[in-house]
Amino acid sequence: MKKNATKPVLFQGDLSQEFFDTFNTDDYLAVDCEMMGLNPRRDRLCLVQICDSVNNTALVQILPGQTSAPLMQKLFENEAITKVFHFARMDMTFLKYRLGIYVNKVYCTKIASKLVRTYTDRHGLKELTREFFGEVMDKKNQSSDWGKQELHKDQLAYASEDVRFLISMSHTLNDMLIREGREKLMIQCLAVLPLLIELDYLELKDVFEH
Repeated sequence: MKKNATKPVLFQGDLSQEFFDTFNTDDYLAVDCEMMGLNPRRDRLCLVQICDSVNNTALVQILPGQTSAPLMQKLFENEAITKVFHFARMDMTFLKYRLGIYVNKVYCTKIASKLVRTYTDRHGLKELTREFFGEVMDKKNQSSDWGKQELHKDQLAYASEDVRFLISMSHTLNDMLIREGREKLMIQCLAVLPLLIELDYLELKDVFEH
């Protein structure tokens, strides 16, 4: 189901108690992260986007040198809420090693897409959004300076758009997985994510190769 866009609320450092309480009552949350690069040892985590089932959207700007976010940690480690990512492996790595957050109960739309959309090799968020919802995402701000103190309105719009469809997308993909008999395989893939994240951080990427 397509959801209408609403204006996101920007926070510094962590969620407000009000937004935490709102998010903590939902069964699903969409989560995405923006970083200065893709190396968690070198690059800073800059922004965490969160959207619930009724499209309340929070953008949390992570400050230079910040090492914790207590309310986000409590929310993301709540095993009663499914956190939906697109490429969970990368975002969870930054959340773990930059903020000490061990995300529990995860769903990754990229993994699901690769398991069930075997009719294509295009598994990016833009392609999935176009196919399932008929929306064309503007990705021009994907590679921009997310570390600056004041993000411009196009960056904020892009960041909120990245989480707007994820929950509905996860339901569509899960229905496809069940239809094709691959839901158990999806569960097994999600179960090994913590191990892959630790291996990635240690730069041990080929341990299963010959």
